[in-house]
Amino acid sequence: QVKKAFFALVTNGVRAAPLWDSKKQSFVGMLTITDFINILHRYYKSPMVQIYELEEHKIETWREVYLQDSFKPLVCISPNASLFDAVSSLIRNKIHRLPVIDPDSGNTLYILTHKRILKFLKLFIAEVPKPEFMAKTLEELQIGTYRNIAVVRSSTPIYVALGIFVQHRVSALPVVDDSGRVVDIYSKFDVINLAAEKTYNNLDVTVTRALQHRSHYFEGVLKCYKHETLETIINRLVEAEV
Repeated sequence: QVKKAFFALVTNGVRAAPLWDSKKQSFVGMLTITDFINILHRYYKSPMVQIYELEEHKIETWREVYLQDSFKPLVCISPNASLFDAVSSLIRNKIHRLPVIDPDSGNTLYILTHKRILKFLKLFIAEVPKPEFMAKTLEELQIGTYRNIAVVRSSTPIYVALGIFVQHRVSALPVVDDSGRVVDIYSKFDVINLAAEKTYNNLDVTVTRALQHRSHYFEGVLKCYKHETLETIINRLVEAEV
């Protein structure tokens, strides 16, 4: 069941897991928090009304309904491939996770992510010639989004935030106050807490209310400046584990 699958993500503290097809005896895709968001956004009706599709649907049924004609085969890579090939695949396929699968056994060895690649760069950058662009600023490299930034307000209902995730295909939404100042951030990973607390049947609560679960350890929004170098930002991201 879809519900049990997402509870498994919560229990194991992971954001995604490979999907195994027992009939084909192979991995056929990835189950991610984005799938959870798409299900909630597609089937939510009103507070406290049971989301039947989440409670009863099999993952196979959901994939058939959601993907329909847009089905794409699992994107994976061999452990013998280079890191450059892996990064190219992530960019080309516009994905956040790349399963590394043993070509002989068919087993998933590990999942390559943007976060792990950045950590590798930070740890081993001193052992390889440092690219010149690492010393350039974000402004010089034109990295970042500076227009039409998707945001939510403290009073925005979760359901509206889910719609923005689906429409803009972003991983996080800055939470701004009435003056436009960033006061918090609502990420896709925060959404999985709805499954952990079994509160996904009421998506009319505000983003602020939904973020209360992490208020006791939240250290504030991690930020960067246009004049800072790419190397500085990578180090900050890795050290903060975001």
